[in-house]
Amino acid sequence: MATLICILVLPFIATSQESNLGNWLIYIGNKKLNNTWNIHHEVQYRNYDAVGDLEQLLLRTGLGYTFNESKNNILLGYGYILSENYIGNTDEKATVNEHRVFQQFTSKQNIGKLKLNHRYRFEQRFVEDDFKMRLRYFLGFNYPLQNKEDGKSPLYLSAYNEVFLNTESDVFDRNRVYGGLGYKFSENLKLELGYMNQFFENSGRDQINIIAFVNF
Repeated sequence: MATLICILVLPFIATSQESNLGNWLIYIGNKKLNNTWNIHHEVQYRNYDAVGDLEQLLLRTGLGYTFNESKNNILLGYGYILSENYIGNTDEKATVNEHRVFQQFTSKQNIGKLKLNHRYRFEQRFVEDDFKMRLRYFLGFNYPLQNKEDGKSPLYLSAYNEVFLNTESDVFDRNRVYGGLGYKFSENLKLELGYMNQFFENSGRDQINIIAFVNF
């Protein structure tokens, strides 16, 4: 199954450009090879403004193994990231290439109607001539708000928090907090409208996210 996520982002805080409108376009796919093995593939295209001002292009893939009645998955992956970073307060940009190897473990958990998703990820990052390592922990929540006659809930609340930690002296990298309202039209289509804030060491960034999940 493949999942398509389109995220439109409206940051209230801009860095070096005049426009306050940004967008993220994200494709996340998961090809199930059999009952245990899967291939993950992902494309993210991020712009500083509505379109045409590239912030980051991210390509990611990996091989995963599912166990414990599909509640757990371990995955070995690789990512390529192209970043266009503004230089200071100018309109000039610097291009940064990164190759990334990562290992992750995900776990699903139910507490009554509340669904929890834990993800632990360890990244080895080759950023130009530098080598860096980073730890990430993602905790996601999904809670149904109403029920149909068949017992399924189309309307739900979605939230997550993800913290990024470096292995170097500047341990804190960033933290992402998200909350949204979603609607499940079918097993193949979900839509969400939400708000995300990224906290950096000396700044923050607010975003409005519109997310479409399409399985096929």
